[in-house]
Amino acid sequence: MLCIEDLSKLALFQHLPLERLHWVCDRAQKVELAAGETLVQEGAPARGVFVLVAGQIGITRISDGLDIPIGQHKAPAVFGETPVLTDEPMLVTLHALTACVTYEIAGDDFLTLLHECRAFERAVFQLMARRLRGVESFVRGREKMAALGTLAAGLAHELNNPAAAVVHALRDVVPALAELQRMNLVYGQRQIEAAHTQQWLQARDEGYETILHDRLDLTLLSDREEELLEWLEAYGVSNAWNLAAPLSLGGVTVETLNMLTDRWRDDPTELKDMGVHWLALSFDVMSMIKSGLRGAERIAALVQSMKAYSYLDQGVQQLVDVHQGIEDTLQIFSHRLKPGIEVRRCYDRSLPQVNAYGSELNQVWTHLIENAIEAMAGNGCLKITTARDGNSVCVEITDSGTGIPPEIQSRIFETFFTTKPVGKGTGLGLDIVRRIVENRHQGTIALESQPGETCFSVRLPLATLKPT
Repeated sequence: MLCIEDLSKLALFQHLPLERLHWVCDRAQKVELAAGETLVQEGAPARGVFVLVAGQIGITRISDGLDIPIGQHKAPAVFGETPVLTDEPMLVTLHALTACVTYEIAGDDFLTLLHECRAFERAVFQLMARRLRGVESFVRGREKMAALGTLAAGLAHELNNPAAAVVHALRDVVPALAELQRMNLVYGQRQIEAAHTQQWLQARDEGYETILHDRLDLTLLSDREEELLEWLEAYGVSNAWNLAAPLSLGGVTVETLNMLTDRWRDDPTELKDMGVHWLALSFDVMSMIKSGLRGAERIAALVQSMKAYSYLDQGVQQLVDVHQGIEDTLQIFSHRLKPGIEVRRCYDRSLPQVNAYGSELNQVWTHLIENAIEAMAGNGCLKITTARDGNSVCVEITDSGTGIPPEIQSRIFETFFTTKPVGKGTGLGLDIVRRIVENRHQGTIALESQPGETCFSVRLPLATLKPT
């Protein structure tokens, strides 16, 4: 039986009169646990309030499929009041770290005590508020880490192709340049007249311009490559199949090759093949450099997008272009949008900048866009609309997913409320969005949803923000 001395050790029960302490002791049910045994499971219905008189209870919460420790209770302790008061499932899992002795006070009995004693009621709600802040702080930290993981994965995915292009170009261009230098040396030793040399240089320079500025009609590329391959084979060039593609990319024609090689058709020396090889290899090198340059530019653009997304090297509050913030966010998620999601932009480019907390505002776009992507399960249309509404900027993010059931739409912004299975969602994503929009920017956020169309509308005032 629970002893009054055990209750007296807890500040919470010191607010109750002696007769009520006896009443609690008479009604509390003893629960003994062996080390490792679970008392209550996250997501389970509320049970009662527990008084721990001996041992230690561990507190864990499932995040991304992992049971993450977030704290513990050491005897003497009282816990379990939050689900009783909110009539919500358990937010955490409680399990014995050591052999434990606890007593369970039924939820109805606990509520009876709460209604009878104002001081006890006040102490209970203060305790619950502290605990909720602790859980929220932990989950918010996990949420930020998960968001960073998502961004890092997206950035790594997007960096992979351009980085590979740079590596490929740098690796292959070195031996190609060495071979070009050898050819130049051999050609120079033959003392070819300057006029003929100029013809080759002109063909090379024109090919460079064609490659660098994409002047070639790609619809004709295949036919031209076949024509060049036939000519090269008839000319007797070694590895003709390997030369046709770069010559075609450089815009070289059969007529050009006839003009350049006419004097060497009966030449038994190395020059007969070397001129065509030199021209093809020059175009190959230029294509490698172009590919590497594009890869480097893509990497630079991604780094700039990430820098802009996080508003590095800038003040906390600044003038923000909402379109740029949305585009930077879309850039981060581009690997998840490519397979089957169409992004439809309906921007009012005349919108003025807003004075905002830039990195926090990008968290809003991140949560809303990620939710939209998940709702569409890889296929659908993501529509982003911006417009001016009086003295506010309005951003609407609409997806063609399954929609949010009407019976839960009014709760969608509640702290810890989530439509996802246990361990798959923290219930803080939309709460963070609401806090950033309403508390930090004095704006509003609204939801309209039906099957096939869910729209989150964010309104941000154009007036200057006050520090918070």
